[in-house]
Amino acid sequence: MNRLRWVGEGDIWELDMSTPLTLEATARAVSDDPLPLGLSRGTLLSRPKQAEFFHRFMATPLIPSFSSLRHDGGGFSLQRVLTLPFSNNWFVSLLGQFDVQRFVSEVKKSEAFVRGSSSRFNTITKHLKEKSLYALGFCSELLLTPEDTLLLTYDTYKGDLQKNPRAKAVFKHKFPLHTLTAEAVWPGLFVDKHGEYWDVPLSMAIDLASLPAESGLSYHLCLHHNSGSPKKFNSDGIDVPPPSLLPGLSFKSAVSYRTNMDLWRGITPKLENCKTYDIFLSSPHVSVSGIIGSVMTAAFGENSIRTKLEQDSEGVGGLSLHFPSLNSGVMADALGRASLTAQYGNFQKLFFDLTRFHARLDFPHGLRFLTGATTVAQELLNSRQPSLDAFQKICPEVSVSLQQQLVGPFSLRAESGIQIDLKNDANPVTINNTVFAIEYALQVLGSAKAVAWYSPKQKEFMVELRFFET
Repeated sequence: MNRLRWVGEGDIWELDMSTPLTLEATARAVSDDPLPLGLSRGTLLSRPKQAEFFHRFMATPLIPSFSSLRHDGGGFSLQRVLTLPFSNNWFVSLLGQFDVQRFVSEVKKSEAFVRGSSSRFNTITKHLKEKSLYALGFCSELLLTPEDTLLLTYDTYKGDLQKNPRAKAVFKHKFPLHTLTAEAVWPGLFVDKHGEYWDVPLSMAIDLASLPAESGLSYHLCLHHNSGSPKKFNSDGIDVPPPSLLPGLSFKSAVSYRTNMDLWRGITPKLENCKTYDIFLSSPHVSVSGIIGSVMTAAFGENSIRTKLEQDSEGVGGLSLHFPSLNSGVMADALGRASLTAQYGNFQKLFFDLTRFHARLDFPHGLRFLTGATTVAQELLNSRQPSLDAFQKICPEVSVSLQQQLVGPFSLRAESGIQIDLKNDANPVTINNTVFAIEYALQVLGSAKAVAWYSPKQKEFMVELRFFET
């Protein structure tokens, strides 16, 4: 899920997910038709830099995390980073992780530990030497020029993942109005819409994106190549992977237009001697925004195969052409988004000075929506009852978010998706992908926060830093 992108952000492209499953702590969203698109990124520090910030400025010597899917049955872990002193434009670090839950489990199973206290110390010492409890990540971030950065990471795991270390190389160049990103990951970690993680042996991409803007036109170009057979993370079974993860080359181009409008903006005077906890959350308002756009994909290889949606004779909902003789295909579709944001309070006072609600309606398959809307309108004009299939086509993907200040810089946040299935008579509306978070606003940085979040569905917990998010 887009855990820490939060539904309030304006760009329509999916961003990396935060996950404690690996040391690198991110997973790419599986490319669907038409979205997500390539290497879209949020304003996110690398995991070692986040850890260093916690150590130096927040008196947090060890950073906790939890994932039920970790190898060897582990779950709760602690992390610590060691920064190596180099030049100001070169950040080098070693990130270590200790699997606390597996350590405790192994110690309890030990007969020597159960027999008596005399041998417990030796038992604990013996298990602390087990290499399978540790993971180590190397990270190098080099500022080549003011516009160019190079990130290299290499993570090793001593448990089940010992034979499968993870490496990544990312080059970024900032143009005046664009960002160019080139990335190679082996293996690449992806997550699908059902929350399942997948490993792709080698994933490479080049992405060119216009800089995000509050309103106006934006566009995105991405060239993506997968190599090798994808495999579900931490699974020995034979699972059918998402088609877009299969080996092959794909090219995506997208364009969108965004507009914003304030329905109301408060004029409540701010406290003169009290600085707001977050400059982006300092004004009460009610606003709406809308995005429309289109995406076209050309795929060459096994990933050109696109499965049809169940009970949908029109396939993926857009225009689709497949050329079996050339093992290639072309797809195109429209997309749209509408959102509402309402905030009360200036986030300045000590108690309950911020209540924020955000709702978002996504229409990722615009042509299917237009087909359904046309059918419904025709049936109503002819005094006939529209079918459930027609109504289902116009149902959006719904996301809601609620944030409430508790005390000072601390606030509670909850985010959830709402799935509408009119064909399910027993339960047509379900709540999924709920995430709960405690945020601590770092007032001195203007708009930054330390976030501790938990996902009940994924059974994941993580503490991280976020910058310039609302």
